[in-house]
Amino acid sequence: MTSPTNESPTTVLIVDDHDLIRKGLRHAFTRDPQFEVVAEAGSAGDGLRKAAALQPNVVIMDLRLPDGSGLEATRKLRKAHPTMGIVVLTMYAGDDQLFGALEAGASAFVPKSAPSDDVVSAARHAATTPNAFTAADLAEAMKRRLTPSGPQLSPREAQVLKLLADGMSVAGIAKQLYVSESTAKTHISKLYEKLGAGNRAQALMTALKLGLLEAPDSPKF
Repeated sequence: MTSPTNESPTTVLIVDDHDLIRKGLRHAFTRDPQFEVVAEAGSAGDGLRKAAALQPNVVIMDLRLPDGSGLEATRKLRKAHPTMGIVVLTMYAGDDQLFGALEAGASAFVPKSAPSDDVVSAARHAATTPNAFTAADLAEAMKRRLTPSGPQLSPREAQVLKLLADGMSVAGIAKQLYVSESTAKTHISKLYEKLGAGNRAQALMTALKLGLLEAPDSPKF
């Protein structure tokens, strides 16, 4: 892959499963003479194939795709193309997704709620410094990771939370943890108290908001 110069445009591949989003991004890039969108893809597999064939300067990679994870595709791209710019674009812009993009080797992380100009700016950064990660909330996310706030769960309480999220009953949790149902109820009660919740649904919603549970992979956007 050749680096963009003042004479040649910065080539872009857009990978997203929504046609409307791809068209919107293509329009945003066509407004900037620096860029040329050379292809679009609606799946991870197609995106990887087109990236290998076209060697674009920058890939815009959706986080969730119908045939797999955009983060896994990003890892594969970074391994195969060390100098390629990769911008991860996602609807779920939490700390877990941000650090996942960083660890996968992305150049930039942009939420889909951001203006399209932010995606173009991220692509400009990715083209010039593909191995230097940038994200609007990076400093605050680093601060949150280094100084976690909110309730601190014990290892056992974290286990109980995961089992509750999996839909297990009190009896099932007791069996899984090799404890009595009474002990399982005590763990659940202490967990609810720490989360300020009165029932399972409230506990799970609070845990999601606090980053104690990862968002399920099932929803598509």
